[in-house]
Amino acid sequence: MGAAHRITHHAGRPRAATALAVLLVIGCATGTASAADPPPQPPPQLTQADVDDAVAALDDSVRRGMDETGVPGAAVAVVYKDRVVHLEGFGVRQVGQSAKVGPDTVFELASLSKPLASTVVAGAVGDKTIGWDDPVAGQLPGFALKDPWVTEHVTVADLFSHRSGLPDHAGDLLEDLGYDRTYILKHLRLEPLTPFRASYAYTNFGLTAAGQAVADAAGTNWEKLSEDTLYKPAGMDSTSSRFSDYESAEDKAVNHVRNADGTWEAKHVRDADAQSPAGGVSSTARDMSAWLRLQLANGKLDGEQIIAADPLEETHVPHIVSGPPPAPAGRSSFYGLGWNVSYDDQGRLRLSHSGAFALGAHTNVTMLPGEQLGIVVLTNGEPKGLADAVALDFFDTAQHGKPTADWLELAGQIYEQQEQAARSDTDYGKPPKDATDARADSAYTGTYRNDYYGPLTVTAADGELTMRLGPKPMTFRLTHYDGDVFSFETVGENATGPSGVTFSGDTDGKANRVTIEAFDKTGLGTFTRD
Repeated sequence: MGAAHRITHHAGRPRAATALAVLLVIGCATGTASAADPPPQPPPQLTQADVDDAVAALDDSVRRGMDETGVPGAAVAVVYKDRVVHLEGFGVRQVGQSAKVGPDTVFELASLSKPLASTVVAGAVGDKTIGWDDPVAGQLPGFALKDPWVTEHVTVADLFSHRSGLPDHAGDLLEDLGYDRTYILKHLRLEPLTPFRASYAYTNFGLTAAGQAVADAAGTNWEKLSEDTLYKPAGMDSTSSRFSDYESAEDKAVNHVRNADGTWEAKHVRDADAQSPAGGVSSTARDMSAWLRLQLANGKLDGEQIIAADPLEETHVPHIVSGPPPAPAGRSSFYGLGWNVSYDDQGRLRLSHSGAFALGAHTNVTMLPGEQLGIVVLTNGEPKGLADAVALDFFDTAQHGKPTADWLELAGQIYEQQEQAARSDTDYGKPPKDATDARADSAYTGTYRNDYYGPLTVTAADGELTMRLGPKPMTFRLTHYDGDVFSFETVGENATGPSGVTFSGDTDGKANRVTIEAFDKTGLGTFTRD
């Protein structure tokens, strides 16, 4: 699900990636930039005093944001000129308990996993295991997309930059139903495609397919490749691409969601193993500070070249336009390889990525490589804008002496707007005044098939209809709305509230098709009776 590339998208859901991109456009003001020919970096403009002032203001920024949003816990790391100049934890690991968050508390990173994954792949490219421009199909047995030509030509870089033509968040709904990585990657071939290398759409499982291909080329699994290529050499001993390691950590931040009454609750467990390269990493502020140092030093850490510089540099340049200019004089936004890429008014490269689990985590990394300055913000609450706002406040304070906008309010509004936009246009809690009765239950019961989502079984018991689907079937209660239209409550990382379930057709008094609204955004949501 997902992960967050986008305020930059959710490792999960799209909104993290989109939100960060919007904020960066606002923060970078006006101007133009070329995706094909990134400008040379200007000389450093920040002084030690500028950074010291920003660091001095950082703790208050975090605490104010936590007070305003109610997010239970956070951890922050700042690196400047190859030194960790700030490392701090705030709040609690879990509401209702006293254990504090510290620099060594493990958080789920959500889509902040993506730039870590591209670092791992850069290491594999440097070792000549694979190339950024190598086709994925040559390494990943059975991999295919809908178009045979695209299948043959789509590369690791295409999938890491979300330019394969796969639709936005392709495969995420399968993960919500409980399908594993193997099933989801196999079924990407059924997704419709937009123009190859000419369209951008954020896809956790496209990137995951590329990561899996790299691991296959290396003769191992993704989790072990990440450990051997990056985590162990960099001394990131508390970092893992396995959910079980996060789950077993004694010092871990539990994920939280905010209830309607404003209270926060540790309600969900988010196992992102299916999309581990895209959203399944867990780590600490201390470990992430080591990774920041490595990133800002062109792959070197404590005198050792851990990741080859050239393939790492390739992750930092634009590979696709991720958003057009918001106005004629505006600036486009770009996506690199696991990074949001932008340029500010001073022409400085800015790299960033957010992570957002709707089930309870929000993270951000932002770097100005030309200034050798970077920040990581980890939180254990669903995305309300805090992680992004802390990072934006920090860089504003370094550059301008204070924040130039109320970033927390802006980020929170963007996340809220994106959440509302994902909901159905129909209010299923209010049937129309002229609503008609449903047919007899027997008209709907039975098993329906779908090549993508698998079988769906509708049953009736005690005057109630339910549907079951998924590999370990999940049961959803169907609530009548109007005629042959029912609704159910969506669940999981990509839940969007009530969604429609429409039966149609009539064969011997029985419906022969059913379409699930939430599953039909790319035309794959219709099930046919056996």
